Amino acid sequence: MTTTLDRPQLTADDIAMRWLQDFESALSRRNIPAAAGLFATDSYWRDLVSFTWNLKTVENPDGVTDLLTHNLDRVSPEEFELAEPAATADGVTEAWFTFTTSVGRGKGLVRLIDEDGIKAWTMLTSLQEIAGHEEPRGTRRAKGAEHGVDPERKSWSEKLAEEDAAWGKTADPYILGGGQGGIALGARLRQLGVPSLVIDRWERPGDQWRSRYKSLCLHDPVWYDHLPYLKFPDNWPVFAPKDKIADWLEFYTKVMEIPYWSSTTAASATYDEAEGRWTVEVDRNGEKVTLRPTHLVMATGMSGKPSIPTFPGSDIFEGEQQHSSQHPGPDAYAGKKVVVIGSNNSAFDICGALYENGADVTMVQRSSTHIVKSDSLVEIAMGDLYSERALESGVTTEKADLIFASLPYRIMHEFQIPLYDQIKEADKDFYQRMEDAGFDLDFGDDESGLFLKYLRRGSGYYIDVGAAELVADGKVKLAKGQVDHLTSDSVVLADGTELPADLVVYATGYGSMNGWVADLVDQETADKVGKCWGLGSETTKDPGPWEGEQRNMWKPTQQENLWFMGGNLHQSRHYSLYLALQLKARHEGIETPVYGLQEVHHLR
Repeated sequence: MTTTLDRPQLTADDIAMRWLQDFESALSRRNIPAAAGLFATDSYWRDLVSFTWNLKTVENPDGVTDLLTHNLDRVSPEEFELAEPAATADGVTEAWFTFTTSVGRGKGLVRLIDEDGIKAWTMLTSLQEIAGHEEPRGTRRAKGAEHGVDPERKSWSEKLAEEDAAWGKTADPYILGGGQGGIALGARLRQLGVPSLVIDRWERPGDQWRSRYKSLCLHDPVWYDHLPYLKFPDNWPVFAPKDKIADWLEFYTKVMEIPYWSSTTAASATYDEAEGRWTVEVDRNGEKVTLRPTHLVMATGMSGKPSIPTFPGSDIFEGEQQHSSQHPGPDAYAGKKVVVIGSNNSAFDICGALYENGADVTMVQRSSTHIVKSDSLVEIAMGDLYSERALESGVTTEKADLIFASLPYRIMHEFQIPLYDQIKEADKDFYQRMEDAGFDLDFGDDESGLFLKYLRRGSGYYIDVGAAELVADGKVKLAKGQVDHLTSDSVVLADGTELPADLVVYATGYGSMNGWVADLVDQETADKVGKCWGLGSETTKDPGPWEGEQRNMWKPTQQENLWFMGGNLHQSRHYSLYLALQLKARHEGIETPVYGLQEVHHLR
């Protein structure tokens, strides 16, 4: 952004309405150069499905020109109207607007500046519903009761049971995994009338949460974590314990009537390109079932497969070895010597719980870690969007999601760096104590903090809910360096440091989600899709080239009819809408030409 908007003779509404009118006029006349000329020299247009049937960001007038050249005639956008009063601050006018396309209704947010006239600096457009296929909400809700006399009447529960019994026999669903992402998407698809089935290997929804160590809780605050349609009640704790989340997921699955097969494992999947359909072999409580879905959604979590290193000597170590995802909790390890390899979220949580239960714990830090105290994250980094303060100022969850989505990834760090500068100052004593203890800290390659680390690599950070104090105080011992090998009773670092151990916990993170595709389908398909997650920022663990969006997430991939649904609760809530709309359109036979299909630059 090189100049600011300074037109005191115009109100914010005047500025916004003039730009929207000019933009709509150019689009209606199919004058692409005129439309592109309404964007600043450095500008960003992020589209969520409405123009592109994709999640796609284009940059600068040239990018706008290309997007419109490929999509304008088909989309036929019109009826651009202000959705609420615009506002100008620091020379930037922000305006919410609505619009229609040839297939549906959308909502957007544009930021306008003065650059030889009113120009768009950033713009978000998002499809919110498909015309003629709206969700049955509000005035369109289902009646439920069937008045009158019907000797063949079936109860609501009987109808649901019949639906469940038909899967794999007379009905073929779209199929997806059973974590929070799959449950959120399953709820969306249910409301849109798309046949879908969630399968999960656990006995009950939420069991994956129940199986984890007892101190586990959400590190993100409640306002950030709602699922679609049904928000947590207003007495829900700020940081929900894992068992409450597990119970909520089970309750949510039931009350939202999400078709859900528990105790079910997918054994294999193959795709018939000629038929455009998958064959998925599953084991449901010992019964072999063949499903023939059109679309397969890998809702197996952003983190993908556990990364479990194999160090020399691991075969002769006489104690226990676990990946953090397998750690049952601290109860069995009182008085034991435990070495936790890793220094991010899971490592800190596990170290803290083990210390509380009387274990002798050593954390092995292999690379620097970004730490942000939970209270500071909530107040400084998230408070304007996700908090009681935000709600009181009219920023609902849905509005906050769109505001956050409207910040282009290319420049998001510019918004984040000042926030983390505040956090550094607010918590400088804490950071000094961590450094004095020998802990290696960072704030990301460009000092932009937690969110960018998460979006770029999905690792390398800890949201401190107390365990960092144990390291600062020396109660959890700190060792630094790479693991060289294991002996029968110890972990030996590259510098020769020997750490006695009864238990080794590998808090070593996860691989890309396409690792699950290699297991379920084959390696060729996994490589065809390529790496999931990351932006191509050329920062640590996020190799270039620049992608502009999260690799392969919530959008079409190079493998036809294969999708990925992952991320935290916030992303599961927000992006489930756009993936559901893409699947709904295909289910209804609506033409969905994809603009800017994800290219593959990295395989894993």
